[in-house]
Amino acid sequence: MAKTLKLFSWNVNGIRAVLRKNEIIPFIEREQPDAVCLQELKGSQEQAVKEGFKLPEGYHEHWYPADKPGYSGTAIFSKQKPLQVIEGFPEDIIKQYGVTGDTFGDPNKEGRVLAAEFDDFWLSTVYTPNAKDDLGRLELRHKHWDPAYLAYMKQLEASGKPVVFCGDLNVAHTEDDLANPKPNRGKKGFTDEERQGFQNFVDAGFTDTLRIFKQGNGHYTWWSHFAKARERNVGWRIDYFMVSDSIKDKVKAANIHARQLGSDHCPISVTVEI
Repeated sequence: MAKTLKLFSWNVNGIRAVLRKNEIIPFIEREQPDAVCLQELKGSQEQAVKEGFKLPEGYHEHWYPADKPGYSGTAIFSKQKPLQVIEGFPEDIIKQYGVTGDTFGDPNKEGRVLAAEFDDFWLSTVYTPNAKDDLGRLELRHKHWDPAYLAYMKQLEASGKPVVFCGDLNVAHTEDDLANPKPNRGKKGFTDEERQGFQNFVDAGFTDTLRIFKQGNGHYTWWSHFAKARERNVGWRIDYFMVSDSIKDKVKAANIHARQLGSDHCPISVTVEI
């Protein structure tokens, strides 16, 4: 029998920072998500607990911090216990797509990819490497990371279960996904290479869930701290929920929770019948 699940994703830009602002636990208590995926933890479970982190009863926690303290990291919290949780890319994907270190470090040690298998679907969260202001990490993104993550999602899908993946993909797909496309063309997050990387997900059979329900611009998930960008809604949509095309008709809602404060990103959610 199909279950209706409400799934959330949030780049918290520091789990300890959002805890100190008293935003994350009340948010989870209020929304009661079936699963919540976090990115950019910038800390470990132990550090978060010392800051008072305690989920409502009934959640299973899997934390995947970066090796480097105070940097990157992802987590999945779910009411249902996963059948398994996989940290990072499988070795065959790393080897096939050459996802190795660059001058900024080894992305495989940055806690960027988690995948959890449940009875009826796979859930993955990703914190895609930022291309950097000087585009110093664009080659990693374009030639290695984005193709590897797509191949990984297709590999999970080949198991016979649909895939839901989410997170901070660090790209605005189209001109409707950022407030000021013209001056940002060719800059990090809006290069042709990064946008093509996202389009490849769509072409390979994954649906951008928000676009099932909402068209046009104004739907943003990240805002600069400068010039009251958030208050004026001068932002970017770089956080996404994607689903296998086989279940796109079972997506009942997709939302951006822009009123939820605590980070420069806001949470996003999808409601899906699986």
